[in-house]
Amino acid sequence: TYTRRKPEETVLYKVVQGNWLGFQNQVIRDTGYPLPDFVIKEFEEYLRCGLLCHGFLRAQCESCLFEHFVAFSCKRRGFCPSCGGRRMSETAAHLVDSVLPVKPIRQWVISFPFPIRLCLAVRPKIMAKALDITHTTICAYYRKKAKLPKSSSKTGAVTVIQRFGGSLNANVHFHQLFIDGTYELSDQKEPVGFHVVEP
Repeated sequence: TYTRRKPEETVLYKVVQGNWLGFQNQVIRDTGYPLPDFVIKEFEEYLRCGLLCHGFLRAQCESCLFEHFVAFSCKRRGFCPSCGGRRMSETAAHLVDSVLPVKPIRQWVISFPFPIRLCLAVRPKIMAKALDITHTTICAYYRKKAKLPKSSSKTGAVTVIQRFGGSLNANVHFHQLFIDGTYELSDQKEPVGFHVVEP
């Protein structure tokens, strides 16, 4: 049976709701600047997530005609436990079922010094360039381990960009799932073999 989640009754919701305006004012007093827009949006949409007063769908069972309300969710990527958990489960299932080959997978976690994290958080083009550099460098590592030239080899990765650390601090870092090896390609660029990288 469906039971509506009640985010307004959780400890996290009560803490954020009770301190949100004071936190914003404290940041302005301490730094002279307001929080970045993306941080404000993250918090404010979290405070609306799952509450019927901010919109809902009315769902009805076709067989028994029982009705219930399903509140809209924020669908944010930050710290909402409900939306984050759902996105994580859906993404994992999609990657396993439709994206990643049945090959060894290695996770690379790429972190940056504090000044660079802030730059990446507010400049998407620079973050995209940093991601391109890390991807290119790791691909070159795999080619070197397999002793294959760039023209006849290929590996692949899926990257998840995480913006927050464990204490909701701005901490842009990359989680990169790489196929732990390199495909050898034919002249027609078709895979003809797979070279596993030794641990």
